[in-house]
Amino acid sequence: MPTPIRRRDFLTGAAGLGAGLIAAPTVLHADEPVVIRAGALKLIHSIAPYFYEQFVPAGYKVEVLPFETPAECKNAVVTKSIDFGAFGIAAAILGAAAGEPVVVIASTCNRGMAIIAKKDSGINTIKDLRGKRVAVFPGTTQEVFFLERLKMEGMTIRDVEPVRVSFSEMHIALARGDIDAYVGAEPGPGVSLSSGVGQLVEYPYSTPMGSLNMVFGTHRDLITDKPDLVRVMLGIHQRATDFAAAHQDALVAMASSKLGQKKEAIEASIPNVELTWKLGPKEIEESKIYADHMLALKQIKRVPDFATFFDTSFVNAVKPT
Repeated sequence: MPTPIRRRDFLTGAAGLGAGLIAAPTVLHADEPVVIRAGALKLIHSIAPYFYEQFVPAGYKVEVLPFETPAECKNAVVTKSIDFGAFGIAAAILGAAAGEPVVVIASTCNRGMAIIAKKDSGINTIKDLRGKRVAVFPGTTQEVFFLERLKMEGMTIRDVEPVRVSFSEMHIALARGDIDAYVGAEPGPGVSLSSGVGQLVEYPYSTPMGSLNMVFGTHRDLITDKPDLVRVMLGIHQRATDFAAAHQDALVAMASSKLGQKKEAIEASIPNVELTWKLGPKEIEESKIYADHMLALKQIKRVPDFATFFDTSFVNAVKPT
């Protein structure tokens, strides 16, 4: 017959087990990796983060979190919900101009934008958009480029009927006939062109802002408190970006998998995407021009302090490969 367990013995054993559990984490977690949280957008020019896993050094783990809009990703950096994020330069400037502690430490992608109209709509130029329903997402890089292109053509936003549509919904809205055109981000334009739904109006890179688009940012506190972690992340970002840019088949496969788009659509988008991590005087100058445009458009009340808004020290420290 089994020996009965007395209450006193059970409690003593439980106490010992509890003490073990309290002490255990020091041992159990000693070899666990440092987790880095990185934000990415659901766009092909934000695809590099999905290659991070291949280039993470021992002792670290990167978790990639997808965001629908640039502002959401930037806000997650500001609130420290994530450690690093890839978002448009417009979102970064909006935050920095408002005094938020967001710091740009690298680039993510140039180009990646397009103005697309419905196929056979007769819309072939910017001027043809007059009076048309045009999808534009407020607070984005695409919006600033579009407003500048309108200005260059002697037009303003009042000459079109702007419709608020997220990037991922623009192609669908065009196909349904809800809009006549959109100012989108890849792979949306690639989807519209490869499917025959849309036609290219233009790639809006003729402004003084060039083809500046997405940047890589973090919180100022992270740079101050954990510069070694920032260096590790920049190394991962650099290697992943270079790999994705140099291996088109891998890029197409990854983008198709993560974005849920057909291979043909991704392949149509790639010529309009320049993945890059490099950040230097040219990008900073274009960003200053960009901020001046946003100020003139009254999207911001002041330009950011570029001495603290940009930190190129981590990019500058990367050794040539």
